[in-house]
This record gives sequence, C-alpha cells and structure tokens, in this order.
Amino acid sequence: MKLFTKKIILTLMASAGFAMVGCTDKLEEPELNNNFAGGTDFTKTEDMKLSIIGVYEAFQSRGWEQPLLISVRGDDVNAGGLGDQQDFANTDLFDYNKDYWMYNSLWENIYVDVISAHTGMEQIERYQEFADEAGVALGDQYIAEAKVLRAMMLLQISQVWGDVFITESSDTGALTSLTSVPTQQEVMQHISDQMDEAILHLPNMRPNERTDLPGGVTVYTAYAVKALANQELKNYQAVADAAGKIISSGAFSLYPDYYELFKTPGKLSNESILDLQYSDFGQGEGDREAHLYAPYGPQNWTPAVEGASSGWGFFEPSMKFIKFMLDRGETTRLETSVLFTDRGIAELQSDPNYANLPNFVSNTTRDGDKIEDYARALFASGKHYLPSNQLIPGRTEYGSNKNFPVIRYAEVLLMYAEALAQGASGTGMTATQAVNQVRARSNMPALAGVTLDQVLEEKFAELSMEWGKRYFDMIRLQRYSELSYDGRTFTEAKTFLPYPQAQVDQFPILGN
Repeated sequence: MKLFTKKIILTLMASAGFAMVGCTDKLEEPELNNNFAGGTDFTKTEDMKLSIIGVYEAFQSRGWEQPLLISVRGDDVNAGGLGDQQDFANTDLFDYNKDYWMYNSLWENIYVDVISAHTGMEQIERYQEFADEAGVALGDQYIAEAKVLRAMMLLQISQVWGDVFITESSDTGALTSLTSVPTQQEVMQHISDQMDEAILHLPNMRPNERTDLPGGVTVYTAYAVKALANQELKNYQAVADAAGKIISSGAFSLYPDYYELFKTPGKLSNESILDLQYSDFGQGEGDREAHLYAPYGPQNWTPAVEGASSGWGFFEPSMKFIKFMLDRGETTRLETSVLFTDRGIAELQSDPNYANLPNFVSNTTRDGDKIEDYARALFASGKHYLPSNQLIPGRTEYGSNKNFPVIRYAEVLLMYAEALAQGASGTGMTATQAVNQVRARSNMPALAGVTLDQVLEEKFAELSMEWGKRYFDMIRLQRYSELSYDGRTFTEAKTFLPYPQAQVDQFPILGN
C-alpha cells in the first residue's frame, strides 16, 4: 500500500533496520522471517514509523496472480487467458489442481506478508520500551494499523481456503507444532476480536484525511473489516452495528462519477476505506510503485496515446453479468465494468434479446482507446483499466499509476442493507435508503422497500470483478445454482481450493 512519499520509500529500502522478506522465502525458514531487526537501534524512537511503513509495503506488494485467483470463480467473471495458464482457466471451471503454482504462491506470499505484519508489531513494541508517553500511544496506533492489515489478509485467505492458520507472532516455527487448523468460523471471530482491539487506538477520520500516511488505516477501516468478518459468520447484527458506525459518522460519501472512481481522478476519494496504493511519483521515468495490471487488460488494442502497452487478456467479465446489467437498464456501471471487443459485441447480438444495444456498447471507450479483437477473451475488465490518456507521459505499462480499491464505502452501504434485510436492526438509515444511495450515483431509479434479493442484485451490479465479492456472497448464502452457468457445474464440495501440495508437505496437519 503506497502511503508515503518517494523519499520515505527510498529511506526504507536503504534502512538496514528493516529487511523485507522476498516473495521466494519459505515459511519453513523462521530464522529468515524473524531476523528483521538486525542491528536496529530501538532507542531511536523516531524511526518507529519505518516499521509500520514496512507492514504497508508488505500488504500492498500483491503478486499479479493473487487478486486474479481470489476473484476468478464467481459468475461475474471468466478466466480468459485461453492458451496460457490452463490450470487458472480450470479453476474458473471448478477443476482444481493442488500442485498449481498460483495456489502455492497465493498461500505462501500472503502468509509471508502476515508474518511481516507480526514482525513490524514486535519491532514497534521494542521501540515503545524507550518511548515517552506520546511515543507509546503512537506505537499503539501503529500496532493497531498492522492488526487491520493482517486481518484483511487473513480474511481473504480464509475465504479461499476456509480453515487456515492463525499466526500469533513472527515465529513461524510455532505452526509446525499445531495439532489442528482453526476453522473458518474461528478465523473470522479472531478477526472480529482483533478489530475490537484495534478500534481503540486508531485515528477517527477518513483514510484520505491522514496527513502522516495518506490513505492509511483508520478506525473506519477496522469497522469495515469487522463487518466483513461478521458477514462471513452470518452475524448480521454485528455487521449492521459495524457498518452503521461508518455510515453514521457522516465522514464518507460516494464518489460522484462511477466511471472515474476506478481511474486517476478517483484516487483516495471520500469513498475509499482501504486501497492498495501505487504511484509513478508524477514522473515519466525512474522510481515507481506499481501493481502488474497487464493480466486484466485486452491483449490487443489501439490506444489513444501511441505506445501505451496492452494486456494479457486473463480476466473476462462474463456474458451472464453483461446480460444481467443490460436487463436492468444499467449504463454507467456497465460501461465502467466492461471493455467490449467487436467480436464480443457480435456474440452478444447473436442472442435476439440483445440485437439492439445502447450506443455506449462499443469497442472504443469514451477516452478513445479502441479495444481490438483478440483470441483469449470477448471482453476485458473496465474496473482494472486506466485510459491511456491518464498515463503519465513517459509511462507505457498498462494501468501504471492506478490504485487498487479493496474496500469502498459503497460496499459498506450494501453490507448494511443486506444485514437489515437479513433481520438485523439498524440506526438511522434504512436498507432501502442505503441501496438507493448506491443506485442514485449510477442514475438508477429508486426502489421502495428493498428485499434481500434486490440487495444482492445491487451488490452484483456494484461490486462485480472486485476481489471475488460476488463468489463469496453466493457461497455464504448457499446460492450455488448461480455459480453453475455457461456450462459450469458447481457443487458445495468445490467451495474451497485444495491446500497447495507444497504447503501440505511442509505442514502435514493441513492434510489431516
């Protein structure tokens, strides 16, 4: 997560006091994971900030495969990537290979980053031994921030695998002595409890109001993670209470332009609750912090800005999603979510029900980028698209300088609405009012007396292609038939990925 200036980044990278673990380090090597402190002088309490910066750096260092694998199994998105990464395409079809490298990479690298969070917390505690009262309080805040980032990573890995390890410290050796693996319910309750601890020490403001670490964790980030964990637990009153705290604060609002929300103008808006942050630092060459967005991009395009790179075609909005949106009369959200090729438009129009399409369904975006036909997919994700005219001159990488939203205020409103539709009681706002706020931003007509089904449809329209949120909703609510589409057959037995064989070999308890 990019929260700080170029100067601080370079200071961190040069600091001998915080050696980040690389993505190839293994969890069975605790001596490597624990030796972060080196010769750090903990009496220099002004350096305590470097420890929390290191935790943010670990959190935002997502490999390109991680969000793709988390997201690919919903009925909102298809794998794309035909002709490459066959096991990724098979995962989208619920045909799992425990030896596939992406499975092991997701598991291992998230746990490496979770251990980094523990290491940062432990370093901060050592700084606190030499700090004055204000420094101790600041250390408590930094530890709380690390707990929230760690909790978000644990939440996502548990959504993918169900029963997973709960780490208690940076000592990964302790994992080898476990006699059981915590259940998903235990993991989610642990996350909820951790957020109760963190909330006591976090700043009461929006992330974009922080001046020390702009976009950093605040009390509202913790409330949002707490709501997400309790949603998985189906503890809907706790969801309503946590989401209600965010809503009643009055601090957040929906970014008015849904199309630009996912692009440069929407960076760190008042809707942002947690983002992975990336930056080219306003310069066309040199240092940059970036996520590899190429997997999401069209494999062939004619960009408005000559020289802008295309993508790999690995992430395709589903025909089911597109037809669902057209049937609802969606305009802005469909245009934002999907990049159309001529071949995809022709395939859509081959269904007589969609022979006449609105004008915005075009292979040329409103920013002038032309999406050409390519073999791997019919469509590409618009939510992961940055128009070529928003690239900083000199940068050509697909999506360079683009942030990656993780939690948005729109999701909080819809979680709250669902919780009330599930029987929870709320304060102030009704479920209908929450849903209509989201709809109004996209010029959709207001509803009256929303039902649970209408809330879930709104989540489908608003949150598709974002971190598998649609898939995990359907799993939680056991609406398995929705996942059996376009020739796919889903069964409850396919809910979780199998543990990576490489991890079972290291931790046999996973195979029991």
